[in-house]
Amino acid sequence: MSSIPSSIGNFCNLQYLDLRYNNLNGSFPDIINGTETCNSKSPLPNLRVLDLGSNQLMGKFPNWLGEPKNLEKLYLYNNQLQGSIPSSIGNFCNLQYLELSSNNLNGSLPDIINETKTCNSKSPLPNLRVLGLGSNQLMGKFPNWLGELKNLEELYHDNNQLQGSIPSSIGNFCNLQYLDLSFNNLNGSLPDIINGTETCNSKSPLPNLRELHLRSNQLMGKFPNWLGELKNLEKLDLYNNQLQGSIPSSIGNFCNLQYLDLSSNKLNGSFPDIINGTETCNSKSPLPNLRMLYLGSNQLMGKFPNWLGELKNLEELSLYNNQLQGSIPNLIGNLSDLFSLDFSSNKLSGTLTEQHFWKLSKLEYLYIGSNSFRLDVSSNWTPPFQLRTLSMGSCHIGPAFPAWLQSQKNFEYLDLSNASISSSIPNWFWNISSNLEYLILSHNQLQGQLPNSNIGEFLPNLLFLSLLGNQIAGTIPDSIGHLSSLEVIDFSRNNLIGAIPSTINNCSSLIVLDLGNNNLFGMIPKSLGSLQLLKSLHLNYNKLSRELPLSLRNLTGLDVLDLSYNNLSGQIPAWIGTDFSNLVILNLRSNMFSGRLPSLLSNLSSLHVLDLAQNNLMGEIPVSLVELKAMAQDHNMSISSLYDNGGSSSLYEERLIVIKKGLSLEYSRTLSLVVSIDLSHNNLSGEFPKGITKLFGLLFINLSMNHIIGRIPENISMLSQLSSLDLSSNKLFGSIPSSMSSLSSLGYLNLSNNNFSEKIPFIGQMSTFEESAFAGNPNLCGTPLVIKCQDEGTDKNQSDVEDKIDGGFVDQWFYLSIGLGFAVGMLVPYFVLAMRRSWCDAYFDLVDKIVKWILFRRRVTYTRNHAQRK
Repeated sequence: MSSIPSSIGNFCNLQYLDLRYNNLNGSFPDIINGTETCNSKSPLPNLRVLDLGSNQLMGKFPNWLGEPKNLEKLYLYNNQLQGSIPSSIGNFCNLQYLELSSNNLNGSLPDIINETKTCNSKSPLPNLRVLGLGSNQLMGKFPNWLGELKNLEELYHDNNQLQGSIPSSIGNFCNLQYLDLSFNNLNGSLPDIINGTETCNSKSPLPNLRELHLRSNQLMGKFPNWLGELKNLEKLDLYNNQLQGSIPSSIGNFCNLQYLDLSSNKLNGSFPDIINGTETCNSKSPLPNLRMLYLGSNQLMGKFPNWLGELKNLEELSLYNNQLQGSIPNLIGNLSDLFSLDFSSNKLSGTLTEQHFWKLSKLEYLYIGSNSFRLDVSSNWTPPFQLRTLSMGSCHIGPAFPAWLQSQKNFEYLDLSNASISSSIPNWFWNISSNLEYLILSHNQLQGQLPNSNIGEFLPNLLFLSLLGNQIAGTIPDSIGHLSSLEVIDFSRNNLIGAIPSTINNCSSLIVLDLGNNNLFGMIPKSLGSLQLLKSLHLNYNKLSRELPLSLRNLTGLDVLDLSYNNLSGQIPAWIGTDFSNLVILNLRSNMFSGRLPSLLSNLSSLHVLDLAQNNLMGEIPVSLVELKAMAQDHNMSISSLYDNGGSSSLYEERLIVIKKGLSLEYSRTLSLVVSIDLSHNNLSGEFPKGITKLFGLLFINLSMNHIIGRIPENISMLSQLSSLDLSSNKLFGSIPSSMSSLSSLGYLNLSNNNFSEKIPFIGQMSTFEESAFAGNPNLCGTPLVIKCQDEGTDKNQSDVEDKIDGGFVDQWFYLSIGLGFAVGMLVPYFVLAMRRSWCDAYFDLVDKIVKWILFRRRVTYTRNHAQRK
């Protein structure tokens, strides 16, 4: 390794210098020799090509690089150059190739670069044909001068931090053939109109553009019309943006298009029934050259259009994760060049017959799972293809095991999960393909036994084996140890019996071993301790017995240990706390463990779930429990990311049973929400662990059915995320903290059968709980209990006295107001009538009329009643 010496400037006649793929390091020399030696104003006066790519050069872009006037090609890609790009790059009047990609260049592109005077040109870098700036840290907006590079043919500006919208000036690239702005932060809509038609003397913009790559930005809006005018376009990549609207029928105008990727956007609506192209492209079918079409992960709906079955040259078709409905037309079987077909995760239904596949002889990848298809083929059908990948999960294939699989010899990935297969696995199946890496037969009703033959000889490359949720019986054969490449074994929820074979230690690559929910018995084999790559071990819901073997402490990479619901005994070993530093879930529930809780469990700094319920543990809860750091965080890591390494283990879905409100709840995809401590149904004693209030991330706490004494700390309100709290059947005393009323997330509370006293703080969140949450506390009173507090009676008596006093006061004012009202009613008319004689006469005249009318009505009524009696 060495740096570039300043003496290179002495190469007065050098035209071509190639030092690529060496271990050159250090910075460029600030000054190089040459001007005096070569009698030239600039160093390296005749240099035309300089290639320093793929070294370890660092530092800034040196000024002298802008001085070799005759330089035509400059390659500095794949180094460690830093700093911004100087405006002096405009001095390269003859430069045709500038490749600066894969460095650490940062800052914005210069707004203006030198050029026009130096090069006697109206535009900068007048001869530049290829500009590579990709995979740096360049930011800012798309500079205007880029649109003035009239002879530019290729522009690579991917994997940077460009912002803002794409300017309409990109249409000025009359000679541009390749444009890559992928993996930036470009936003806004694609411009409705772009320049170019007048500048380029063309009827369409970007008349020579062949490839346009804009993937993984934040572009939004609809598909602009001008895209359909790029007549020579061969590749269009808009993957992973936020484009909206429907797919226009104008996409048929892409006569030369070979590659179209619009997946992972927000496109919606139905496919157009008809698309343009047959007349424009002088072809009998639309998009006559299209080979790859990716429209997955959008919101497309409606039926599968017939014209998709007319794309004669199509090799790959991906429509996964949309909302397409209806059936698949038989025309799909005419796509004889089809190599990969993906309809998975839609709402498609109907029957797939042999006609759908009859010309698909080149098909190698078929993804149709997570739909409602029914496969209807004859028992002796031999498909025309040889598949490498088949994903038919959630399709109706059974009840018989599909015999046509016997013809497939190239399988690498096979998923027949939830496929309504209820027969046994035929013997020939285990010899189906020596290339098989992923085998998923979960959630069927498969019967029979696992083969005793050496399946490792037939499946030497198998990485992932899942028979979850079937009815497989018998023992696990010793030959399982011959599958030495296995990374995941999931035999859970079957009817397996017998002991765990010791030969399983030969599966030295195992990351996940799940044998839960079977009828396995005996000891946990010591040989499991040899599986040093193991991250997840599930042996729950079996009949395993005896103590934990000491060899398990060698599993130092464990993230999940679930041994619940067995007959394991002995003490919980302290080495769990010292050797399992990465443990996230520890579940030893419902065994026969005894002794004290090891204080070293506090070393489990990644622990989210601690479940030791239903054992025979005794003694105090260790004060050090508050040192479980992961439980003290508001936001916890996603359990699903434990195995998200792109390997086989990433297909395994962690599951955990959590007891809440006396119910067994299974968490899988939402397992990251579970942060809990369950020590219930033991013989624990001592003071309530006050330090538990420091574990802010806790959602579930269950300490019920123990002998714990003491008070609930007032600062329990610090557990703001707490969803369930069960302290029932202990010996806790004192008052219930009023601060618990602020636990707004608390949905379940059980404080029954303790010695709590005083009044229940029935306010806030506490007012949502019923009497059963507080029952069995004889000294507890107040709502919602029937028992009233003494101060409530005192308050009532005091209230009665106050009512009497207030009542007497009210009565006095009542009678006084009546007297005053009577006096006012009599005296006011008297004084008014006495003052005006005319008012007095009118008043008494009105009174006489009213009296006479009343007497008349009484006479009429009397006469009617008397006549009726007669």
